[in-house]
Amino acid sequence: MSLTLETLAGLSDFIREAPRKSERRIVAIAGAPGSGKSTLAQRLAEKLTYMGTQAQVVPMDGFHLDNRILDGLGLFTRKGAPETFDVHGFKRLVAALGSGSPVYYPLFDRTRDLSIAGAGVLSADCDTVIVEGNYLLLDAPHWRDLSDVWDVRVNLSVPLDILRQRLTARWLAQGLAPDAALARAEGNDLVNARRILDAALPCDAVFKNTGTPA
Repeated sequence: MSLTLETLAGLSDFIREAPRKSERRIVAIAGAPGSGKSTLAQRLAEKLTYMGTQAQVVPMDGFHLDNRILDGLGLFTRKGAPETFDVHGFKRLVAALGSGSPVYYPLFDRTRDLSIAGAGVLSADCDTVIVEGNYLLLDAPHWRDLSDVWDVRVNLSVPLDILRQRLTARWLAQGLAPDAALARAEGNDLVNARRILDAALPCDAVFKNTGTPA
């Protein structure tokens, strides 16, 4: 049975006490679009480092397939869905994170809407890796294989009505009109959110997150 946590301090203590399978501890922060994964992951890394556990964030978003590939597959309008990521490349990265060596990984540039190879590096002195992404605990082919790698599995819990507000606001900030912003949120983001909620694998901790999202 998973533990419910509501404070950063409580989550940090829970992670610091968790055993590890490899040299580095690997933590999964999973949740729907708009759930605040990147904000929580960064705050958690800073908190753990302050407490004496050197931590870094590795985002899943660097494994977005390029728009040209998505166009060819007829998936551009579904960008952000599980099938629009390079899950096999991501699995290879995750398998390498547990070693004590530096690990290079791609980052996603939202402004340019593309991934940049080798833009991030996990330093050799990192003790705990915090991986954040939508599908880290998805019960679907290939994605479910990741569950065995995580030392700590954290699922963000955010009600759908709050996700709808956050995602609509995100598109409004990108310059869309109110009707278009809501349609964009409903037509893709919330479809993915429901998919995540309906096919979530077991987790070690549920984190209640109703504050400011990423």
